[in-house]
Amino acid sequence: MTHKKDPRLVALWRFAISITLFNVLGHAFFGFEQSYAQPLVALATAYSMEILLELIDARANRRPPRFAGGLRPLVNFLLSAHITALAVAMLLYANERLLPIVFATAVAVGSKAIFRAPVGNGTRHFLNPSNFGITVTLLLFPWVGIAPPYHFTENLGGLADWILPGLLVASGTLLNVNLTKKGPLILGWLGGFAGQAVLRNLLFDTPLIAALLPMTGVAFLLFTFYMITDPGTTPFKTRNQITFGVAVAVLYGFLVTVHVVFGLFFALTIVSTVRGLCLYAHAFAERRVRSKAEVPASAMVGRAGS
Repeated sequence: MTHKKDPRLVALWRFAISITLFNVLGHAFFGFEQSYAQPLVALATAYSMEILLELIDARANRRPPRFAGGLRPLVNFLLSAHITALAVAMLLYANERLLPIVFATAVAVGSKAIFRAPVGNGTRHFLNPSNFGITVTLLLFPWVGIAPPYHFTENLGGLADWILPGLLVASGTLLNVNLTKKGPLILGWLGGFAGQAVLRNLLFDTPLIAALLPMTGVAFLLFTFYMITDPGTTPFKTRNQITFGVAVAVLYGFLVTVHVVFGLFFALTIVSTVRGLCLYAHAFAERRVRSKAEVPASAMVGRAGS
């Protein structure tokens, strides 16, 4: 008898393998300018934070830790932290300093335990971990920036300049269409990004080519296929996915118009926060409806008893 694999776990494995390979090749060949120590300290921080928070939660709820039971459960449990750590180390640029990377990674992993909205019978974190860690670090440490877009392909040339983006698009499409089912979100994001570029051209005379130019970079592809599509912090319904993607694009356009740098990361954090507040409001409204329905029922029971 064959057991059907969990699509989420399969997606996490493929995501983890992809981002690990990209980081190794990036530092060895592509031209990543961060030190080798930065992804290593990010991984150590993420692993230790994830295990510590799980131990605290397991003890509080009197249950065994999710990583208990051997090496395989431990590796599966740490996949999310692994992805978060490498994303933070790859996208942030703090010169040779390690503490900003440690801080960003700790904030990213910790946000999953703190910022949780009620969904169904449980709770779900609503902030993209790596994006939130990067956003907080950029706000608190102005001398920390984002890795320059050119460094993703700095040492490449000729045909390789086309092969790498093609592989990212192909692997990202397979991952998000077949496994995470985030195709509508990607379409909404790309359509919204093109739309805000046209709108800025019409309203503010921004050169259209300049407004569309970010779409041609590897950094934009990474954000599109491996950041904004995080399955744990984005909507599931097709309409909501499209709305989410368009909202991030529109907000990005506004931030660029008012001269706010790093608009991609800030826009995603703001939209994710608004979505989290909507989840809280929806849960509160449902509780009120249930409580109102229970009052007449209890009154009827009281009358029948009398």
